Amino acid sequence: MLTPAKNIEIKAKAHNWTKLQHTVAALSDTPVEVLKQEDIFFPAQTGRLKLRIFDSSYGELIHYERPNVAQTKESSYIISKTNDPISLKITLSNALGVVGVVKKTRLLYFTGQTRIHLDDVVGLGNFLELEYVLKSEEKINIANEIVLDLMRYLEITNNDLINCAYIDLLAAL
Repeated sequence: MLTPAKNIEIKAKAHNWTKLQHTVAALSDTPVEVLKQEDIFFPAQTGRLKLRIFDSSYGELIHYERPNVAQTKESSYIISKTNDPISLKITLSNALGVVGVVKKTRLLYFTGQTRIHLDDVVGLGNFLELEYVLKSEEKINIANEIVLDLMRYLEITNNDLINCAYIDLLAAL
């Protein structure tokens, strides 16, 4: 059986977008990668199921489970890559129906084991995500501390934290 990968993560409303981009770029170990993403959410018995389409020749079917809390949280996920996301979208839509769609432009950065996402989400605005990728036997409390340190460095307060997914925020509009 496939073992899910795990992150310790937060999602927050982003303020002072231009300053944040410069701060994150200076912190990053890698140049920014700009990604256009369309996430189609499908009904799931547990957690969430989404098809992330990058373009017509590449996508990822992702099942993930994460508590809806406004703090650092553990997320477990399994990713299945596809070279034909359009036919997979049609197949899953016909079989399961669609819960909703999120479209965004993501600026992706890495610092150490942490992915930093600066997301411009259609209909919602600007957000920041920190995802510390856990190695198999790594201690969660160490990952939590690293995420909290990055939050402080990036001037993210607890009041900025979001307790749910973008799809939930869009559904509440």
